[in-house]
Amino acid sequence: MQTWPSHPVPDVAGTPRPLRLYDTSSAQVRPTAPGPTATMYVCGITPYDATHLGHAATYLAFDLVHRLWLDNGHDVHYVQNVTDIDDPLLERAIRDQDDWVVLGMRETALFREDMAALRVLPPREFTGAVESIPDIVAAVAKLLASGTAYRVDDQEFPDIYFDHAATGRFGYESGYDRETMDRFFAERGGDPDRPGKRHPLDALLWRAARPDEPSWPSELGPGRPGWHIECSVIALNSLGMGIDLQAGGSDLIFPHHEYSAAHAEALTSEHPFARHYGHSAMIGLDGEKMSKSKGNLVFVSRLRADGVDPMAIRLGLLSGHYRQDRSWTTDILDTAQTRLTAWRAAVARPSAPPAADLITRLRDHLANDLDTPQAIAAMDAWSRQDGTDPQAPTAVAQAVDALLGIKL
Repeated sequence: MQTWPSHPVPDVAGTPRPLRLYDTSSAQVRPTAPGPTATMYVCGITPYDATHLGHAATYLAFDLVHRLWLDNGHDVHYVQNVTDIDDPLLERAIRDQDDWVVLGMRETALFREDMAALRVLPPREFTGAVESIPDIVAAVAKLLASGTAYRVDDQEFPDIYFDHAATGRFGYESGYDRETMDRFFAERGGDPDRPGKRHPLDALLWRAARPDEPSWPSELGPGRPGWHIECSVIALNSLGMGIDLQAGGSDLIFPHHEYSAAHAEALTSEHPFARHYGHSAMIGLDGEKMSKSKGNLVFVSRLRADGVDPMAIRLGLLSGHYRQDRSWTTDILDTAQTRLTAWRAAVARPSAPPAADLITRLRDHLANDLDTPQAIAAMDAWSRQDGTDPQAPTAVAQAVDALLGIKL
């Protein structure tokens, strides 16, 4: 699948800072320790709708990780998937009397445009679920052969499920108790009441073909993949086990990331799937949860169509810490637009205060679990000061571009 265009990332003078990042599985901020090539898998969109601000906040957060690893001299092998076959996509296509393939292609194209406008560095591999079906089939067949997967006793729809307890480590990624798992599994695409399952928390690997649903022929029988196995297979094929970071929104902690890790570990008999599990918080609107059911999603493409500078959108989303649930408001956007204007004016001056101290502060704050509010405050303070260094404006503009991804 085609990714979106990249852009040059300027070199920044001074000494980089190794990134310390919150890890969900250990519930603490820990150093990331990639080798020469840092590996990152960020779960992508299900393309039934355009990019809303919750999506954007997630991809911006882990774009900062990408940038900090580059600043530290790592090559970054970044992989992102597109869930271009799943129930939400089919449901939206039926609702709008649209072709599900056309809908998915259209919304994926719009997502690419939004990411390019927000200056999110593209993944090296951008892989769809549909193109991965042969590999997914092979993985499910392997799980069946090992006894970690099973077919339900249903002659009409012999779906295949994963024994959630197969690895003996289920729950280590989220740390959730059984009551929380049950609740989130039911709310987030699980099917705890499916007749024939051995346990309510066993997750779907292969959905046998149903009338009026797309399906693919395979050695498993005609059908389509479950959600979680998609990411396990794409990540394993592209990056292998022990990736440096698996990431996404906090709503993916369970069930999606718990199961994708469990599937991968069952397939390889290795642990852990990822050295870090990173999650960004949720974005609301004016104090309410932002969701398609409430009809209050704010779309990046709509803001762009209204003439909002994508750098103001980026700056507004980065004004809150990535792990803090927060609201998007008119005031946040207004403040971001004012701030962007001030920063651009500051780097357009013929001279300014020396850049070295500011660049050190930017690196220190971002290396401390992506503390963007403090990094922005440091840039605000510098932009209000007068100075005599003619090299500083250019050096600061390059640092803000490289580290925060904001083009001034």
